[in-house]
Amino acid sequence: MLKGTVNKILLFVVMSFCVLPLSAQDDAYNAYTPYSMFGIGDISKQGTAYNKSMGGVGIATRDKGHINILNPAAVTAREEKSFMADFGVAQGNRYYAQHDMKSSNNTFNFYDFVISFPVYKSLAMYAGVTPYSDVGYEMTSKITDPAIISSTGVITNTVQGYGGMTNIFLGAGYEVIKGLSVGVEGQYYFGNLHKTNNFVMTNSTYRSISSGFNMNLDAVTARFGVQYETRLTQGLSAVISATYRLGTSLKGKVERYEIQSISSINDSTPSPRSYTDTLGRGQVKLASELGVGIALKGGGKWTAEINYIRSDWSSSGMNKIPGFASVGNAVFSASTAQSVRAGFSIVPNRNDIRYYSKRVTYRAGAYWDQASCKLDGKAINAVGITLGATLPVFRWSNGLTLGVDFGQRGALTGNMVRERYVNFNIGINIFDIWFLKPMYNELGKY
Repeated sequence: MLKGTVNKILLFVVMSFCVLPLSAQDDAYNAYTPYSMFGIGDISKQGTAYNKSMGGVGIATRDKGHINILNPAAVTAREEKSFMADFGVAQGNRYYAQHDMKSSNNTFNFYDFVISFPVYKSLAMYAGVTPYSDVGYEMTSKITDPAIISSTGVITNTVQGYGGMTNIFLGAGYEVIKGLSVGVEGQYYFGNLHKTNNFVMTNSTYRSISSGFNMNLDAVTARFGVQYETRLTQGLSAVISATYRLGTSLKGKVERYEIQSISSINDSTPSPRSYTDTLGRGQVKLASELGVGIALKGGGKWTAEINYIRSDWSSSGMNKIPGFASVGNAVFSASTAQSVRAGFSIVPNRNDIRYYSKRVTYRAGAYWDQASCKLDGKAINAVGITLGATLPVFRWSNGLTLGVDFGQRGALTGNMVRERYVNFNIGINIFDIWFLKPMYNELGKY
């Protein structure tokens, strides 16, 4: 009798990897986002604070006072002997709803550290680190199926995940001819992902069943970029740009484990079971990504930009490998990620010595994102608006960028979760001139 019941529970454990517990009526959301369950997690929005406060644009951005990591060709837009650094943090607030359930959480994370420096004439480089994906969710439901709980009592099912992947990158850009720049960036992704599924029974005869995956992953790829800036009229120019990231295989190990804790007169506690799989070449891939952008620049006063980004994850293999997604009838399925972003910035007069507010750069933007996966065959879309400002500090282009992102992802239909969020980001931009010799007059003074 006990063994038969255990087999039923184990079958339910297996099936639980084929359906998302979002459909349970007692779910509680306590972590980052339930949309990070699939694949390598929720893909982070890339860029520094000034990118984020302009709707996430940056493919066509050329700004001498900031580091733009969204296009390696953009590093050539700089003062000849300038050194720049950027550091950013973000605080996120999320509010979830599904049917009659509501919950919320908040997070605080680092999102970029980048330095940039000249090498020789028209050649410049940059290096940095930024999060690439995040896994963070915890959902609890009650199993009340009479066929299962008749002898076990009510079963509490908790699905939990945490971890993520980080991107370390090194890039260089070169101005081929005046107005035309090209760039290349090497990227190294690495991280650990942990996903667990726990069952606890109210009947003291049955204690718990725990299963899950521990994944240690890494990948190497490259991104290429081009920017062409041309003058249209006096004080007006256009920048036409594109980026392309190569697809690559994920490497690493995936550990599958199962632990049963059962107490009975007739049955002993089974030993834990664990299996480790090594990912073969091409089994699981990071998708390639194409981005295009165009910007209009009104001298050094204002900039307007629009970007389109597309990345096809449907052939990534994440639908087929346990730990990334369920085998068979997975609720989540890999799809094509797309994004349309638009942004605008204006500085009234960056050289005004009387009014500080006129030296502030004001930014605004909007975006539409489609996630790299679907839920029940339906696309997971997000829309949002951004606002921000860069406050000049001390000399040159040192500045403090403050931004806010208001958005919504998902909807109140089917098994969807509606996720509304307000994200605050702060970026510190350091700008200085290297190798600048002091000038003296005949009196020995500066």
